[in-house]
Amino acid sequence: MPSTAPKTPEHVAIIMDGNGRWATQKGWPRLVGHRKGAERVKAIVRAAPDLGVRWLTIYAFSTENWKRSTEEVIGLMGLFARYIQREAEDMSREGVRMRFIGDRSRLDPKLQDLMHWIEDRTRNNTHVNLTVAINYGGRNELARAARKLARQAAEAGLDPDTIDEAALSNALDTQDIPDPDLVIRTSGETRVSNFLLWQAAYAEYEFTPVLWPDFTPEVFSEILSRYGARDRRFGGVGT
Repeated sequence: MPSTAPKTPEHVAIIMDGNGRWATQKGWPRLVGHRKGAERVKAIVRAAPDLGVRWLTIYAFSTENWKRSTEEVIGLMGLFARYIQREAEDMSREGVRMRFIGDRSRLDPKLQDLMHWIEDRTRNNTHVNLTVAINYGGRNELARAARKLARQAAEAGLDPDTIDEAALSNALDTQDIPDPDLVIRTSGETRVSNFLLWQAAYAEYEFTPVLWPDFTPEVFSEILSRYGARDRRFGGVGT
């Protein structure tokens, strides 16, 4: 039977790659590229609902990104804080619900407070759901979920035999977020880079050479159109 999956993905996850390369090509510091990339996030979030996308997850900072220079890491953390503060009013007015996934324990307490603040402020918004992955890694998330279930087994009497796929999904950071239908990576790289390893098991992938600061709503729309032509069988047999 042909697939009955929607032709427009409800949930799109994006590995935003190429900010630093974009800036370097222009002879600018890498942080200029990251600032431009933050502006691009706003444009894509605004375009998403009109394109049929209700859930958008973006990969902002991975568990491996701590290996970057101290200057770049500090600059990125400051950029995250400023983005939350600067965009809070617009997100509230435009119905954007913002939340975060990843291990927050390593982040500056002031940034953690801002993250909790914007999550609470936008909790009841329903126009579009924006999830930002900060200090996120798929393996790290799975390890944290395993520890959570192990503690429940040791301390709360959870029967290990009842731990199935649903139980593991409910222990992840994304427990109340649907799995992505489509994962996009910009900049021409063709790696998944430890992003949503469990959740994207049946997602479609699109790798585009466009650097993230150049990823316009028009490019986004073109990719969504290609997604609509795919036959998603989820292990079944096509026509």
